[in-house]
Amino acid sequence: MKYAYYPGCCDHTSAKEYDLSTRVVLKNLGIELIEIPDWSCCGSTPGHSVSHLLGIALAARNLALVEKMGLDCTASCAACYQRLAVANVEMKQDAKLCEKINQITGRYYQGGVNVKSILEVISELKPDQIKTKITKSLKNLRAAVYYGCLLVRPKEVQIDDPENPQIMDNLMRLIGAQTVDWNCKTECCGAALALSNEDIVLKLGNKILKEAALA
Repeated sequence: MKYAYYPGCCDHTSAKEYDLSTRVVLKNLGIELIEIPDWSCCGSTPGHSVSHLLGIALAARNLALVEKMGLDCTASCAACYQRLAVANVEMKQDAKLCEKINQITGRYYQGGVNVKSILEVISELKPDQIKTKITKSLKNLRAAVYYGCLLVRPKEVQIDDPENPQIMDNLMRLIGAQTVDWNCKTECCGAALALSNEDIVLKLGNKILKEAALA
């Protein structure tokens, strides 16, 4: 099984460890990730808030590159996944927008790519394909699983129920961990404001961490 892999800006810099672990885990699960050649920023959370057209165009350039590869696309970062998925949906649904974006990017995208989060890619495997790869038991681990808002909103690209998603919980239980019910699994952490409004982000993050500790 092969996927075009979009690592995104963070996975090559501040989240390099996440990128490395993603590649190792999927390789061991029999999934080949092929990094998109000449990929560029997808716009992530700030881009589309400045300009809707800019947000779509930044993601669409990468989708056009993936389409040339003849593969479906996956991203480990929730923000990257959402921007690629939203652009994909909008361009497939609006032919005029698709044409305009193609003119802006200078690349021709026909809508032939499916965009999946890394969670979807792993969850589509058969349980035994995952269980046979476990090397360390997690039976003593209690986890408050956090999804945030980008994987479950908006409706057009959500990967699970927006109020009580279970896709990651199911994977954690499959590998032996215990998951807990708690109130903040889809609460916004304020990531888009990390540089511009740090005080707000700290308050939001602190609330989530406190709730996790109490779960």
